[in-house]
Amino acid sequence: MLGSPKMAVVKPFRAERYDEGSAGPLEQLVAPPYDVISPEERLAFLARSPYNVVHLTLPDTEEEAGEAIEEWRQRGVLARDAEPGYWFLSQDYVGPDGVARTRFGLVASLRAEPYENRVVLPHERTHSGPKEGRLRLLRATQTQLEPIFLLYEGDPLGQPAREPDLQSGGDKLWRISEAPSFESTELLIADGHHRYETALAYAEEGGSPYLTVVLVPTRQEGLTIFPTHRVAEHVNGAGGAPIHEPGEELPGPILYRGGRYELLAGDGLDVDIVGQFAPQGVTYTSQRKDAVATVDRGEAEAAFLLRPTRIEDVWEIARRGDTMPQKSTYFFPKLTSGLLFHPLD
Repeated sequence: MLGSPKMAVVKPFRAERYDEGSAGPLEQLVAPPYDVISPEERLAFLARSPYNVVHLTLPDTEEEAGEAIEEWRQRGVLARDAEPGYWFLSQDYVGPDGVARTRFGLVASLRAEPYENRVVLPHERTHSGPKEGRLRLLRATQTQLEPIFLLYEGDPLGQPAREPDLQSGGDKLWRISEAPSFESTELLIADGHHRYETALAYAEEGGSPYLTVVLVPTRQEGLTIFPTHRVAEHVNGAGGAPIHEPGEELPGPILYRGGRYELLAGDGLDVDIVGQFAPQGVTYTSQRKDAVATVDRGEAEAAFLLRPTRIEDVWEIARRGDTMPQKSTYFFPKLTSGLLFHPLD
């Protein structure tokens, strides 16, 4: 039985960031989160700059990352703020649907609490492998290298009326001294379950329980969830009712194979209905046309085309203590790594 919720501890932190005079332009130093970078992309980021964040987030060994971050500090590549602060984040982006939007959030330090304390709620299942590697990296660097993405029900803060303190691509950051209280606020992990659970494991070892988070309010037009379609080598006899090629808005989960579309029946979210068929050899894409093209090229037996999961459904599942399969939600864009670091001392 779930117990009474505790209070979230959200506080400012002394951020560490690149000194562009020593490290070079910020655009050459940042990257997407470690878990969405392909082996080929990793090599490209490593070659972009000797100080690119991927040298820390995806090193050859965790020990190399620990040595690198200390060396960067000694060389003045990284500089740390003298006083703790919060950061207002604005992200301009164009979604997979081609629409330009802006998403707002607050960057802060959060004390990680076990899920049973109901301070932070998960919505997806995790695997042990990624967490073991992230824990070794956290031990070696003693620094939270990447933020995780949390949702809360509320309105965004007002954007500061001055030039940003940091800017890279569509990301703009303003250092601010005050932020609202989150003591009685439920927080939901949108992206970063493995890193959150790594912070919990690190705290259990006696390390700092704090990590960098971006707190994103739900009441804003810039917060969107896109679907993640499934491409399957085998569909295990799955079938549905034949339909004409659907328009942009799907009537339900769709099975595409052999040039035909079939509407799948079942209860629950689209990801749950697809999961009941236990497809094998599954890969994922946010682009419907790519999923269909892969099947048409004969590289997969079928594609499952899904509707986006609604934010209300994600909250409902998390609040009752359940989790969803991985790749159930696609919050776009991902948070950029390398803008701010959070040393744990």
